[in-house]
Amino acid sequence: MGGFLSEGFGVFLGMTLLVSGPAAFLTGQNQAESWAPWWKVALYVLLLLVGQRFLAWALFHAAPGHPGSILANGAVLMAIALAAWRATMARRMVRQYPWLYERTGPFSWREKSPA
Repeated sequence: MGGFLSEGFGVFLGMTLLVSGPAAFLTGQNQAESWAPWWKVALYVLLLLVGQRFLAWALFHAAPGHPGSILANGAVLMAIALAAWRATMARRMVRQYPWLYERTGPFSWREKSPA
């Protein structure tokens, strides 16, 4: 392709959304379930990105250190993992402390007002 991505757009979508995307989602969920902070999610996504770039290189001859591919793949995987982490944290806070918090959306909660 020679442009922003070292691999084609189909390979980008397939490798990022179908292979690494679910792994990023489960990483975010798992870290939220263990009450880990968001920066741990980011560390695990970096490891996942290294594995994803290796697979893209090994299977599709993509340049492993291509800056555009690293940025695009990393941004998508980070967004998926952090969204899963935040949604799981919101669900856990409300489920574990129902007398203190109520859901205000898929990613947020608030303190219940005294009645």
